[in-house]
Amino acid sequence: MPQGSSHHRPHRVAVIVDDGTNPFEVGVATELFGLPRPELGLPGPLYEVTLCTPTSAVRMNHGFFTLTGVPGLDAVDGADTLVVPGRPDNVVPRGDDVLDAIRRTHARGARVVSFCTGTFALAEAGLLDGRRATTHWMWADTFRDLHPKVLLEPDVLYVDEKDVLTAAGSAAALDLGLRLWHRDHGAEIANAVSRRLVFAAHRDGGQRQFVERPLPDIPDDSLGPLLAWAQERLGEPLTVAELAARAAVSPATLHRRFRSQLGTTPLAWLTRERVALACRLIERGEERLDVVAARSGLGTAANLRARLRRETGLSPSSYRRRFGPVADGALGGAL
Repeated sequence: MPQGSSHHRPHRVAVIVDDGTNPFEVGVATELFGLPRPELGLPGPLYEVTLCTPTSAVRMNHGFFTLTGVPGLDAVDGADTLVVPGRPDNVVPRGDDVLDAIRRTHARGARVVSFCTGTFALAEAGLLDGRRATTHWMWADTFRDLHPKVLLEPDVLYVDEKDVLTAAGSAAALDLGLRLWHRDHGAEIANAVSRRLVFAAHRDGGQRQFVERPLPDIPDDSLGPLLAWAQERLGEPLTVAELAARAAVSPATLHRRFRSQLGTTPLAWLTRERVALACRLIERGEERLDVVAARSGLGTAANLRARLRRETGLSPSSYRRRFGPVADGALGGAL
């Protein structure tokens, strides 16, 4: 859906709230997709959320509260995206009505998303056999035992398989939700939403679920200052050697720290940040590919085309048509 378009209805999101569901993941779904976004300056909402339950009253995890007065599972039939939050009793199978709702939603081509251990429900429904997926690291061994046909990746934040997406622990649901905002509406709007959430705009899905932290008596070797420094200089011809020198470590040590803390290499991180900057420049109206390539540090228009297509699946012209500035200036130049 193009930014600021008034010609499309909101993207409809249904959230299945089953017995024992964790309230946090339900809150993440409603926070991400259900709240008004006046700061975007758009003529209407981009998403609308419907909670739905298999029974008239659903007891949440640990009995914190009971959810009543929401639609039944028939509500999934009108959804463009279905979200399945997690619950702690993952060895207890979901009800047939819940699994059927998940299956028929996927069968008609809607997007299906799980948060945290909601991955178990998607696997029970048969959506994940032969596919990559993730779940909370504490449940990885249990998941493998129950669902050996799934290609589990237990160390990542989320896995995007286009029509089926799975997030790891509860906080990773925010990462995956922002990934969906980016996919649906581009980097500028996704960044605006992340600022509203006071949350990192983008953590790559391949990042590790948890960081191996140094002992208290070891000086802080956080990558934060280095990443901030590099993000201010993406248009410059930065090299891994220069990054290592800035961090006062060897290139080999820098590689180890990137692998440990971000789950990627310095060069891959740098390339991804440059592509993200190129996307923002295109969204803000820059039409000259050589200028976008130079300012983002990607060098040439040919390299820009190749990198953008690899990261987004779109050519620069297609990306501009989908996410470029709208005629009425809905973004107001404030982003």
